[in-house]
Amino acid sequence: MNKVLVKKVIGDIEVTRDLKLLLIIGGLYALSIALSNTFVNVYLWKQSGEFVDIALYNLGSVVMQPIAFILAGKVAKKIDRVIVLRAGVIALAIFFSTVLFLGKNANEYLILLGVLIGTGFGFYWLAFNVLTFEITEPETRDFFNGFLGLLTSFAGMIGPILSGFIITRMEQFTGYTIIFTISLSLFVAAVLISFMLKRRSAEGQFCFKRILKERKKNPNWRQITRAHFFQGLREGTFVFVIVVWVYIATGSELAIGTYGLVASATQFVAYYVITRIIKPTFRKKLILIGGLILYGAIFIIVLGELTFAKLITYGVVVSIAYPMLLVPYVSLTFDVIGKGWKAAEMRVEYIVVRELFVNSGRIVSVLAFLATVTLFSEERGIPILLLVLGAGHAVIYFFVRHVHFKENKGGESYSFARQKGGDGDPSGGSGTSM
Repeated sequence: MNKVLVKKVIGDIEVTRDLKLLLIIGGLYALSIALSNTFVNVYLWKQSGEFVDIALYNLGSVVMQPIAFILAGKVAKKIDRVIVLRAGVIALAIFFSTVLFLGKNANEYLILLGVLIGTGFGFYWLAFNVLTFEITEPETRDFFNGFLGLLTSFAGMIGPILSGFIITRMEQFTGYTIIFTISLSLFVAAVLISFMLKRRSAEGQFCFKRILKERKKNPNWRQITRAHFFQGLREGTFVFVIVVWVYIATGSELAIGTYGLVASATQFVAYYVITRIIKPTFRKKLILIGGLILYGAIFIIVLGELTFAKLITYGVVVSIAYPMLLVPYVSLTFDVIGKGWKAAEMRVEYIVVRELFVNSGRIVSVLAFLATVTLFSEERGIPILLLVLGAGHAVIYFFVRHVHFKENKGGESYSFARQKGGDGDPSGGSGTSM
């Protein structure tokens, strides 16, 4: 009876034990991040009130992430990938421990904190993506991407609203201490569950430069990496501006939680619908539609007075659009990798190169933000900058439209996934934004 019910919910999909464990780990990660990292930017903002400080913290993170991916990639080719996953989770636990230790002095160590969380994101997502690459099959690709999106959305619904409620009911920064401690506990649980995953050792040399040069030989790989750079352009700045704007407009952490609840609830439904209806033939059209909606939504918040009602409306619109873009985009990306040169042997290198382009876009984005708030007034400069950087996801289509596969050629197809939830999402992902 239970099996019949499950099949009706998820469809006719064969879910393996390791796939379930990986989804549980991904869910714990998403919940921990939704509880705490959503509020790290606000926590730092309350200490200084300067956008420059928030940008410096995020710059430290996006600069460190590609370095961490390269280091994690080298380790993954020599040691078990599950160990790399644990290292990432432990680094994130150290980050939250450091924030707790520094307390009200956290604003004096912005770059250090950015480097710590960037290291955690790099190691965690390298390992998570490689494991997903190995655990999922072509038939489970869209299911995994979509179901991970459902878990992320569910975490996004309960995490921020719970944190906002606790923080607003406590004196000064006490609530933040409680929330950061809960996140620390969830990361510990994720580490313990990782011991149940089957050991997956690696062999061979780390050929990062070779896969980077593969862009000249493989047009599909070249187009996908270009698309990821423009993806990073939006994510780099939107990931922290939206959350801080919600706080500025309301002065309440509970409002941030409400924003997260409404946006994630919308996204939860959208992910489920997209996961059940998507077909490979619809992918590019959905990417185009999702990208255009994401760009159009920016006008809701940059025109006229910034209000909480406008921000909520914006959150609902982008939460519908992100699953439309991300589920097919992630699947298409790893179809390209799976059919690339020595995909099985070089899967680690492909992930690292992809992240290099995503984070290059994020770095350019944050540097552009720093330049804008330094040279111009925040009131005039930031809205114009968002209209420029926000075009990143709309541009993706103009690269992926040139991706074509030859039937029965190009090797086996593999997959791995990384889901993001929308603007304001702090998951470190390409996330990210989710």
